[in-house]
Amino acid sequence: MKWEGRRQSDNLEDRRGMGNTGKVIAGGGALGLIFLLVQLFLGGDSAQVAQALENQLNQNTQQQQAVELTAEEKVVGQFISTVLASTEDTWHRVFREKGMTYREPKMILFKDVIQSACGGASGNTGPFYCPGDETLYMDMSFFNTLRDRFGAEGGDFAIAYVIAHEVGHHVQHQLGVLDKTQNMRRQLREAQGNQVQVATELQADFFAGVWAHYEQKYLEEGDVEEAINAAAAVGDDNIQNATQGYTRPETYTHGTSEQRMKWFTKGFKTGDIGAGDTFGELL
Repeated sequence: MKWEGRRQSDNLEDRRGMGNTGKVIAGGGALGLIFLLVQLFLGGDSAQVAQALENQLNQNTQQQQAVELTAEEKVVGQFISTVLASTEDTWHRVFREKGMTYREPKMILFKDVIQSACGGASGNTGPFYCPGDETLYMDMSFFNTLRDRFGAEGGDFAIAYVIAHEVGHHVQHQLGVLDKTQNMRRQLREAQGNQVQVATELQADFFAGVWAHYEQKYLEEGDVEEAINAAAAVGDDNIQNATQGYTRPETYTHGTSEQRMKWFTKGFKTGDIGAGDTFGELL
């Protein structure tokens, strides 16, 4: 994907360089502070306790200090910012053509753990969109898992596809789709509710394809194949086969590899959000 020199988004917050937050360090942290305060209360030497408190606070502060990102990590951040900006441009255009106004989402890159309006999450959660704060969250370690455990071939456009998929959920949120599907699932049994969730995810894949359609002049040979390969890697059947050796279709929540490839490709070929009625086809 040709991305160097293009506009970058103002909506990306990169927290990968932040220090360890929200964790208690064994042998220190809150327990250490409580112990020192008890010592002071019981009549310990105030000067010694004060010095110990200062040392404890300095230790905690050092654990919170920012970590310098590598040159490669910085380039990845710039690439992601460019992809996010391109989704903004695409969806502003599509919404404008429909007589609507697009509201840009935020995006946060993090390492290990994060707190969102939808609750806490870790890198194991995978990239996700939270409608509560209209923000995309992504830990880059997900792509190592995608490659090592589920056979994805990688590539920059695989990352772009995942971002565009999560932005697709934001588009659904603005169109009222997420509220409707959430209400539908409350009224259905689990297996039927899972089908609604599958249709929701496949439509986000379709919207990712629509974005790629508008990016064609920036695509390089092999880019679309990278996206399709990533879509196949995150199919429920592929993931279940890789993790447990068998599949249970009634538990699918994101769609099969074939379905995910199909709907991304359809969005890419048509570029028409009106052609993405996954609900009409699946339900």
